Amino acid sequence: MIISTTPENTCCFTGHRPNHLPWRDNDEDPRCLKLKEKIYDIVSALYFSGIRHFICGMALGCDTYFAEAVLKLRDEHNDVTLEAALPCENQAERWSNSQRSKYFHLVSACDYETLLQKYYTNDCMINRNKYMVDNSSVLVAVFDGSQGGTMQTVNYALKNGLEIIRILPY
Repeated sequence: MIISTTPENTCCFTGHRPNHLPWRDNDEDPRCLKLKEKIYDIVSALYFSGIRHFICGMALGCDTYFAEAVLKLRDEHNDVTLEAALPCENQAERWSNSQRSKYFHLVSACDYETLLQKYYTNDCMINRNKYMVDNSSVLVAVFDGSQGGTMQTVNYALKNGLEIIRILPY
């Protein structure tokens, strides 16, 4: 099934990496499981509000939770699509074997893959985040208010008039 994607029916995501989360890499921590449940509930509510296409930057941590939630939603509704917005080809190059394995599994499960540039540069993550915001009407952000890429993405989305749904990571 081919879905027509427009910013009006598209949601993107930003969130913290494991080093900014209280449970770090422990995805089975009860706080992490609660966050994953919140993300799924929001993704599901967005679906019922008309969102059909979801864009994820495929980073470690919260991006992974988001991609998993959208894939679960897609199992329930065949008109859901997930796009992997990849900042560069070697995004996962320095990750552990298990992290890379999960990454490649999630990327291969996506309906679309957008590679923003071939090689890593200092601004490739920012360019990826801008692409996601520029092609969406809603941003879901797991955001505790701290400085960094998540804050930059939230601020860019605010500047561009997106609806922002903020989730605290604890």
